[in-house]
Amino acid sequence: MSARSQASVKRLTLIACIMGSGIVLLDGTVVNVALPTIQRALGGGLAAQQWVVNGYLLTLGSLILIGGSLGDLFGERRIFALGVAGFGGASLACALAPSIGLLVAARALQGVAGALLVPSALAVIVNTFPESERGAAIGSWTAWGAIAAVLGPLAGGELLAIASWRWLFLINVPLVVACVALILSAIPPGAARDRDGRRIDIPGAALCVAGLAGPVFALIEQPRLGWSSVAVLGPLIAGAALLLAFTLHERRASEPMLPLGLFARRNFSAGNVETFSMYAGLAILFFFLVLFLQQIGGYSPLQSGLATLPVTLVMFVLSRRFGALADRFGPRFFMGVGPLVAAGGLLAFQSIGARVDYLSDVLPGLLLFALGLSMTVAPLTAAVLAGAERQAGIASGVNNAVARVAGLLGTVAVGSAVSASFGSALDGRLSGTALGAAGRAAVQAAKRLPLGRPDVGGLPAPQARALGRAAEQASVHSFHLGVAIAAGLVALGGIVGAAGIRNQRMDVHAVECAAGQLVGLSSSGTSSSETSSPGGASDSGH
Repeated sequence: MSARSQASVKRLTLIACIMGSGIVLLDGTVVNVALPTIQRALGGGLAAQQWVVNGYLLTLGSLILIGGSLGDLFGERRIFALGVAGFGGASLACALAPSIGLLVAARALQGVAGALLVPSALAVIVNTFPESERGAAIGSWTAWGAIAAVLGPLAGGELLAIASWRWLFLINVPLVVACVALILSAIPPGAARDRDGRRIDIPGAALCVAGLAGPVFALIEQPRLGWSSVAVLGPLIAGAALLLAFTLHERRASEPMLPLGLFARRNFSAGNVETFSMYAGLAILFFFLVLFLQQIGGYSPLQSGLATLPVTLVMFVLSRRFGALADRFGPRFFMGVGPLVAAGGLLAFQSIGARVDYLSDVLPGLLLFALGLSMTVAPLTAAVLAGAERQAGIASGVNNAVARVAGLLGTVAVGSAVSASFGSALDGRLSGTALGAAGRAAVQAAKRLPLGRPDVGGLPAPQARALGRAAEQASVHSFHLGVAIAAGLVALGGIVGAAGIRNQRMDVHAVECAAGQLVGLSSSGTSSSETSSPGGASDSGH
């Protein structure tokens, strides 16, 4: 192949990888902004809003390590194309979903496709570009992924202003068709793999998905069914048992999807605990802030999407700088102080009331949170990967999965706390109000949508005013609680980082991990020639 042809293949391959990953990142940020609109169209309250997000995160977080392994065994190009096509099919199913249940099911299928797509896209880049060009290629892939994540809320908010929420998913379809065509025409097939008896850890994947699904279902449905319900206790106990079985299986499996021996290394273990705390807090903030701004603050979808933009902009400007400082002085200080600064930003949201002024109520807290996040993300990711020594590829996949699962469990656990707090606060504020049958029914309906304004149509004016005012006050109280829990989680991550991380010579440079797991698998996770698949099984890992 001529030098010109090789350059063309590389360029088109990079474009295909950017398109594929960009579709996933764009979709993820679009959906959060659209949750209130989807709820109004399909119903279901806060539980439905959580399921729309967490149905996707459940399958993505559980299966992303398996996705990397499949690419390793069957060829990254094939699995990448399959993941992109599957994501497009699932997006079409989302757009056509006639009910909230079918929408959640389609979102779960999107997560399965994303688990194939995300690690395979990076692996395609690694296998296409020589080591001397790989850093620049991965940097471009990461940068464009970040841009897609930024554009999501803006494009979604604008599209919701002129069209149905279904178009947020339909718009993926032509992009997917173009991406698959580019993959098949531009990316050369990889060499056939010698499987040599290697197996995919299907039992581990099944146990992980089912084990996480149990507590997720229980925590989302608990506010509606109560802790005494068999439908809550059963999945909670079964999920815990399955997660225990997953751990035992991974200890004994010859080729586990999650090599537990990695956690014996101090920096890897402490770093992943901090990852869980930080990314749980991040997910909680973005999920509940968007809901609160739209449903209580009266913001439009576009305005609520723009509201979180400063976090991304600050990350763009500062993450690489803090990564360079961590390379010079070690990651421990930044991993300890950064989360505490971010937690201070979250605590600043305690001043928000029902009338939200962006410049005085939202922006200061977001800027402080973004500063702390920027201090933390690059040093944290580099410390985790360096702590895994020669298993950086699987370490990157594990760290990515931890970040996704953190968002999943963080939003469902805090969602349960927010729902309970809202119901209790609403009852307390209405304790002296005489309500008729219609008023009591309206109260029960309001409890299904914390951080929202109840439908008071048809109620007598005094009851309507009382219920509206009580729901507004209860929503503010519940939002404060949710963000305070997020602040506690983030601060805990800082304590773990300060106490658990040791400064040591790092072969992985923090400056190369500026996006952390906010965009995708870390570039440094594939820097070693001994790592055959990011996020998947590597020869050195077993």
